[in-house]
Amino acid sequence: MRAKLLFRQREEFDDGAVLEAVLREVPAPVAGGSHRFKYRLYCGFPGRPLVRYDNERGKGDHRHVGRVEEPYRFRSAEKLIGDFLADVAARRTS
Repeated sequence: MRAKLLFRQREEFDDGAVLEAVLREVPAPVAGGSHRFKYRLYCGFPGRPLVRYDNERGKGDHRHVGRVEEPYRFRSAEKLIGDFLADVAARRTS
């Protein structure tokens, strides 16, 4: 099985912020993870990320909110997207 694109969204906001989200199903878990999804979810300005979720090889599931990086407990693809969008909404209104 090759990687299968499950979700892709890109949005540019009037204030210059960009939201870009990609979620794929992969044949085997990424090193450091326990599920078969690879993702990169980002919202921010050039040179200034607001929210980023990813599961890069060796680090496993984690998120960046502002300058803080912390582990993220992956439950499902739907929950991942929902959590990301909720964090984006909270950061864009604060």
